[in-house]
Amino acid sequence: MNSRLIVTFLFCFQFLLVQLQTHAQKNYFTVAADGAAKFKTIQAAIDALPDDTASKIIEIKNGIYKEQIFIKKKNITIKGTDKDDCIVIVAIARDEFRCNHADDWGVATANIGADDITFMNLTITNSYGFENEEKIIFCANDTSALQQKKIRKDGHQMALRTMNATKFKAINCHFIAFGGDTVSPWDVDNGMWYFKNCIIEGGVDFYCPRGWAWAEECTFIAHSGTAAIWHDGSKNEDSKSVFVNCNFKGYDGFKLGRYHRDAQFFLINCRFADNMSDTPIYQVNTNNQIQWGKRIYFFNCKRNNGEVIEWFANNLPKNITEKDINTEWVFRNKWNPNKH
Repeated sequence: MNSRLIVTFLFCFQFLLVQLQTHAQKNYFTVAADGAAKFKTIQAAIDALPDDTASKIIEIKNGIYKEQIFIKKKNITIKGTDKDDCIVIVAIARDEFRCNHADDWGVATANIGADDITFMNLTITNSYGFENEEKIIFCANDTSALQQKKIRKDGHQMALRTMNATKFKAINCHFIAFGGDTVSPWDVDNGMWYFKNCIIEGGVDFYCPRGWAWAEECTFIAHSGTAAIWHDGSKNEDSKSVFVNCNFKGYDGFKLGRYHRDAQFFLINCRFADNMSDTPIYQVNTNNQIQWGKRIYFFNCKRNNGEVIEWFANNLPKNITEKDINTEWVFRNKWNPNKH
């Protein structure tokens, strides 16, 4: 009897081991641009993953991947080998793209349409503004009589765009564009976004989350435009965009931020380049109703030369201290982005 039990146990254990190995094989892929892995493109690996809620991982070997990414499957981690040498790049002008498309799906280098997506050790680039000059094109969707549209080199150029998605995080990534809206994680109702140790470059509003956002130890670089950061928290009074230990730099006279919908900014222990404009985060003239007033808060922020200007002096709300400001507070205990 004991020997039968042992044999049965061993059989079951072996069967379980095979099942686990099979499951792991279906949920873990490697990509190499030089053909040294099963997949040569990131999109091919994404398409081959099962469409379920299980955790899935795609490892990306160093190389240049000239492709767009489209993700509609949940719970995927896309992990590069080295941020500086694992590059995904395309050139897309949003204004030109929308002449022939009804919405923004496909407007970015990385298009995210699913929950619980993680990027690690990647450079995501929309190179349009670095490679093109201003031009006039025929635009079927343009409302002018001639249906012509000016496409500027500093217009909207998205490296990352989310649609119908939430809980996206990027760790040790580099997002690059010359124009505006480089990083556009948009869901004003439920969006939760987390960025750590990232570099983000672009033009006007090049970091423009809607909903709840956390950026920690990130560097923001302004190439053009009237403001670097932007926020839309118009659907929920508690929505906020938080920056902790972040650095801001750019062209001479770049402005820190702006908003034209209800927004809430918290900047904690941040450093600003000495050539940043002495201009507060400002409200753009708008017909939108601003329901909750000006909500722009700083703690221990200064220029690199140590200067503190009145508009970014300490002014946290009375009921909030620096120690209260953490990811649990931002995401209302609905998401722990540090949980693997």
